[in-house]
Amino acid sequence: MIKKISFLIGILLFGLQYAQQNKEQLQKQNADLKKQIIQINSDLAKTRNESKLSISYLNNVNKKLALREKVYNNTQKEKRFIEDEIYLRQLEINRQNRELGVLRKNYAQVLVNAYKNKGVQNKVTFILSSKSLGEALRRVQYLKQYSDYQDKKAAEITNTAVELKKSVEQKKRSAVEKENLLANQKKDLTTITVERQQKEQLVTEFKKNESKLTGELKQKQSQSKALEGQIKAIIAEELRIAKAEEEAKKKAEAEKIRLAKIAAEREKARIDAEAKAKAEALERERKLAEVEAKKASELAAKREEEDRKRTAEAAKAEASAKDEARKIAAKKALDEANEKSREATEKLKAARDAEAALAKKKEDDKKAAESKAMTNFGVSAPSAGSNFAANRGRISMPASGTITHRFGKQQHPVFKNIWEENNGIKISVAKGTSARAVFPGTVSQVIPSADGTKTVMIKHGDYFTIYSNLSSNTVSKNQQVSAGTIVGSVAQDFDGTYTLDFQIWNGSQAVDPLGWVSY
Repeated sequence: MIKKISFLIGILLFGLQYAQQNKEQLQKQNADLKKQIIQINSDLAKTRNESKLSISYLNNVNKKLALREKVYNNTQKEKRFIEDEIYLRQLEINRQNRELGVLRKNYAQVLVNAYKNKGVQNKVTFILSSKSLGEALRRVQYLKQYSDYQDKKAAEITNTAVELKKSVEQKKRSAVEKENLLANQKKDLTTITVERQQKEQLVTEFKKNESKLTGELKQKQSQSKALEGQIKAIIAEELRIAKAEEEAKKKAEAEKIRLAKIAAEREKARIDAEAKAKAEALERERKLAEVEAKKASELAAKREEEDRKRTAEAAKAEASAKDEARKIAAKKALDEANEKSREATEKLKAARDAEAALAKKKEDDKKAAESKAMTNFGVSAPSAGSNFAANRGRISMPASGTITHRFGKQQHPVFKNIWEENNGIKISVAKGTSARAVFPGTVSQVIPSADGTKTVMIKHGDYFTIYSNLSSNTVSKNQQVSAGTIVGSVAQDFDGTYTLDFQIWNGSQAVDPLGWVSY
């Protein structure tokens, strides 16, 4: 039974701890969401007068409303966690009350027993009535333990009462927290209702101005279509010129390579002839060295054999002074033969090394002759080409802001009968924002539009980046730019927002910029 109670207590405590952790996570998340809401409110306040009837403004309102609803949903979850916490705390209070009741009942019984056996005389009589000294000592020990047991039970009651009081206080705090949460939730719900009405009012304003806005939108789409035609034509011409230049370059390069190879072959033939003459001389020297080394080796072997025999004979015939002299002379002759053999071996090695060095020098000279011929005839080294594609996903954004229109065919968020075909993305930015080149390249063209805006095209090898709806440009055709170079200032769009139209083209094909930039 005790084990079951302990197990249930453990489950309750774990449940309380888990609920507390989840509640704290929700509170942290709500704090972050509220910071985002404050930022959106700040952005809306800045653009309220100049761009109220814009997609950017409506997007921010929708985003803020979504964040509000997420905060409300998180608060609902937090409320459930608090309710679970109150319930679990009540179970704990009930358990502690039961435990306290049992402890008090047991202690009351202890007090009754103590009352029945009260008085010093009774205790003295109880001890003196012992049959032996050992029994008397045991009775003294028993009385002491009984007294300690009474104190222990009293302490248990006190501790359990303290814990019960703490549990009750924690439950009260949770109840107050729940009341505060409900009050805040009510405020959040009121705010959501108000903001939802504001959104509906904004959509109504859009629809009131539908004819004007749709007219301006269609005009903008018509301008975008015309610009798209210009961009395609410029890219096609750039690609045609690049292809023609590449073909001409390849032909010129091929002729240079042909002439360079002829010159290189002549130089290689001369090197081969010179190397052959040197190789023959070195071969003769090597063969002579081989003969000398062989003779020296044979002589050293002969001297060594003679010395061995002489040593053996001298050992048999009790070495005399004459034999000793002969022995010294033989040793000298052997050393001389060994030295000659060593010199001959080194000479042979040097001859072989000289042959190997000559062969290597011949190959190196031939390579150098080929490289020199290529250089003399102006043959260019292989080009590394543009590494734009290698940086996919790591390219910076052209301006800091909110993406209001994505790549491809998109339905208008208010006028459902209107579809927009975007070759890139549109970024809503603050007034005075500059557009920057996202990668090193060459300005291919600066295109003026009928509405007074400018478009800058930058070439990056086979890729192009397009920066449209600029009020002014700070770069010119054929200018080399680096990543981060300012290309112009973002202009105000027809709906009052400052919007940059950014595109990436792979040759003659527009691609989704969000697959390339880091944002």
